[in-house]
Amino acid sequence: MSTTASCRFTDSHEWFRAEGDLVAVGITQFAANELTDVTFVETKPVGTAVKVGDSVGEVESVKTTSDVYSAVAGTIEAVNEGVIADPSLVNSDPLGGGWLVKIRVSDLSTLAGLMDRATYDGRHPVH
Repeated sequence: MSTTASCRFTDSHEWFRAEGDLVAVGITQFAANELTDVTFVETKPVGTAVKVGDSVGEVESVKTTSDVYSAVAGTIEAVNEGVIADPSLVNSDPLGGGWLVKIRVSDLSTLAGLMDRATYDGRHPVH
C-alpha cells in the first residue's frame, strides 16, 4: 500500500487515500484503539453508489457498532474480503491491510478539504 502521508482524515475517524481514480477508505488508528477488539466488519456491496456522508459499512467491536462514512461520492468498486474474514486487521493494520472499501470517484477535489495527517493527529492523538 502507499504511505499514510497521502491519507486524508475526517473528524469522524475515517481515512481516505487516493489510488488513481479509486479512493481506499478505512478507520483511523485512533478509532481502532477506541473500539478495542473489532469482531465484525460489514460493508456495502460492490456496485453500490455512495454520496458524501453515506455509510459504506459498519465496524463492530466488543464495545459498540460504528458506521463508516464516505467523504467522497462514487461507486464502491472493491470490498476488502480479508478484513471481513479477519476483522482484527482493523486493529492491527487500520491504515494498511485494514482498509474497508475502495470507491471509484470522478472528482478527487473533496479530499483536499479533509485534514492531513498532522492536523488529524494533533486533534486525535493515539494513546
